[in-house]
Parts: sequence; C-alpha cells; structure tokens
Amino acid sequence: MRFPLSGRQWTFGSIVVPVWVMLLFLPIQIQAAGLSGGAPHFASETSAAIKPEGKAAYTLPPEKLAKAIRVSRDYTILGFARTAWEMLFLLLLLATRTLSRLGEWAESLTKKRWLQGFIFLPVLLLVLAVSHLPFSMIGHWLSVSYGFSVQHWGSWFLDLGKSLLLTLSVGSVVLLVLVMLIRRFPRSWWLWFWAGSLPIIVCTVLVVPVLIDPMFNHFEPLTDSNPALVRDLEKVVTRTGTDIPPSRMFLMKASEKLTVPNAYVTGLGATKRVVVWDTTIKSAPTDDILMIFAHESGHYVLNHIWKGIAFGAALMFVLLWIGYHFVHWLIARYGERWHIGSLDDWAAVGVLLLAFALLNFVSDPIANTFSRALEHEADVYEQEAMHGIVADPQATAQHSFQLLGEAYLEDPNPSALLEFWTYDHPSTQHRATFAAGYNPWVAGQQPKYFPKDTQ
Repeated sequence: MRFPLSGRQWTFGSIVVPVWVMLLFLPIQIQAAGLSGGAPHFASETSAAIKPEGKAAYTLPPEKLAKAIRVSRDYTILGFARTAWEMLFLLLLLATRTLSRLGEWAESLTKKRWLQGFIFLPVLLLVLAVSHLPFSMIGHWLSVSYGFSVQHWGSWFLDLGKSLLLTLSVGSVVLLVLVMLIRRFPRSWWLWFWAGSLPIIVCTVLVVPVLIDPMFNHFEPLTDSNPALVRDLEKVVTRTGTDIPPSRMFLMKASEKLTVPNAYVTGLGATKRVVVWDTTIKSAPTDDILMIFAHESGHYVLNHIWKGIAFGAALMFVLLWIGYHFVHWLIARYGERWHIGSLDDWAAVGVLLLAFALLNFVSDPIANTFSRALEHEADVYEQEAMHGIVADPQATAQHSFQLLGEAYLEDPNPSALLEFWTYDHPSTQHRATFAAGYNPWVAGQQPKYFPKDTQ
C-alpha cells in the first residue's frame, strides 16, 4: 500500500497538475496508492460475506477520533484550495497578459521554435512551482504537526528541489512535444499526443523503481537485516505466483523522514520488487506485513497495472478530445483579452494547462471510482491468499486496517461526497468491515481467486 501523506517524496502533482501528467502516472498510483479512503463498499459476489451492521470494525478512541477528524478536514481544505489556486493563478497569468509577454520575450531571443520552448516552458513551470510552494509547505507542516513526518525542512527542501528539476526537465520536454504537435497537426494534435503517451506510461512504471525512487529514499536488500521476514514473504510469493526472488526484496529507510508504516510491490518485469518500510517492521506484526504484501501482489496477479494503463488510456483519450474543443472555445472567447491569437502562441500553453487542470478535477471521481474497484478486488485477493499462511485471515486483515488507520489517523466516518470525489481506496471502515466478515471457506461460500481446497 501507499499513502498520500507518506508516499513518494517527489510528484509532478506537487508542482503542476496538468491532466496528461496525472494520467501518465495513473498506473503508478494504482499500484502505489494508499489508505486515503474511498467510497462505500462495492457490491460483488463476495459482498454476501460482509459482517452485518453492528459494532464498527474500525474504531478510534475519542482523543484520536477528534484528531482524525481534524486531519481529514485540514487535508481536504488544503487539497481543494490548492486546486482552486492552481486554476485561479493560471487565469491571473492569462488575464494580466503575463504569459503573452513571456512568449514575446522568448521569441525575441531566438527565431528557432524549439529554443523558444526551452526558454518559455521552464520559466512557466518555475513560476507555477513557486505559486504552489506555500501549499506544499503547509502540507509538510501538517504532516510534521500530526506526527506523520519527522523530516526537517532542509531535507524537505532538498527533495523539493529534486522534484522541481524533474518537473522542469521532463515537463518542459513533454509540453514542447505537445506544442510542436499542435503546430504540425492543428486538428489532430490531441490524438497524436494521446498515442505517443501510451509507451511513456509503460516506461514510467518500469523506470520509477530504479531511477526515481532511489533519488528520494535509501534502499537496501531486505535479506541483510531481516532474513526471517524474507522467508515469510517467500511463502506469499509462492502462493501468489508473483515470481519475486529475495534479491528483489528491499528495505526502505522510511524512518529518516516518516513515522507511518507501509509495504508495497512496484515496477514491472525486471524492475518488479518488494519494498518494506523500516517503520512497518518496527510497528507491525509479521502477519500484518504479509497481509499488506498479499494485497499488493493481488494487483499484479489480477493485472491491475495493465488494466490501469488501459483505463488511463481510455480516459485520457476522452479528456484530450474534450480538452481540444474546450481550449479552442476558450481562445475564441477570451483570446483577444489574453492577447492570444491562436493555439500556436506560446501563451496558449497556459490555456492548455488551465483546461487540463479543470478536466482533471472534474474527472477525479471517475478515476477514483475505478481505483476503488481495483482496491476492493485486491482486498478480496489478499484475504484468500493468506488462507493457510496466517492462522486467522479475517482477524489479521481487520487488525492491519486498524493499525494503519490509527497510524494515519483515518477518519472512521468520512462524508459520502468526500469519499466519492477524493478517495482512491474504499474507506478504512468499509475495508475493515469487509475483512472481518469475509470467509469464503465456510459452507455455502466459494473463494473467488483460489480453489476452495487450497491450504
């Protein structure tokens, strides 16, 4: 699992959130998403096994409950405020003709279009990054205040600098390609950009574990410090058939920056690996770690990465088509006011980012609903996979959700609208309730992913 308060220290979303970036990283988010909550429990053939309503499966003592409610409130306000400011700031840059003047300045320096792009685009991305800095700082301050993070400001700014360099380099190239496609194919640029993005999605999933993650966290072979845990993880590997040898099991020194637990599987093919945070080993029983690992293995076995790529591609196709028409409407309606003659102007990049940001916000519930469905499937898979490995899969799963919910101060009763719009996982309450009641090995029930006689 991955968690929004403690996931990768770098993210394009922390700097700029154009929809094409969010969709390119959708497969990563699916394999690496965490306990951020979700929607009401999804009905399925397994839903009959859910424990009847009564005593809540996930609870918090009064003091922690009050704190969890504050956490949910603070991060919700911060998230929506960041999104609103992103769109408002882009509107300000357009309305004041700042982007138009920046484009004219770039054109005055060179006649070569690609050089103009490498002048205009990094400056634009840097300005946007600076505008987002207060929100990022508040987010880190909240994480430290609530005890999720112990990362000091110097280390945090170093990570932010690395993230910024990635954004400026990769973001500038991608946006320049988009601008060139617009100039070369004024009517079909969105289709060409969509097609070119598909291999990038796969490449991203492949390279992030080996090129990006080590830039922000320290990893070491898990066999060096926890050979017993490796042997236990191999039992789950054998049961699930995920083909991950001990040489690709790693310990991440999360305690250098964080206090919360986590474990996950990441990568594809030769880069596929198990990662266990040292904070997890310190705070979670071995059975809970195995349960979390079984959940992540389920994402692989059930082909959720590839399903995520397919879903992301389909959603991106639709949003780019809508964006194509929306951007042309915006320029026709406000182009003269913004001093933008056509989509070929450099300032039109701001219109593209504004349209993509709005479409990304509106489409969040669609992507999150899809993600929650996959996460529920992985929850079913993990509990079935652990049958015969742990003594009581129901109790172990429920305990792991209780442990993680307490660590991340997850609100046991989030609002239905908040779940629908922002949660990429079912809420901890729904997951724990399902876990406590799901036992397909009893008479009259049938496991979904494993033969009933499997031990």
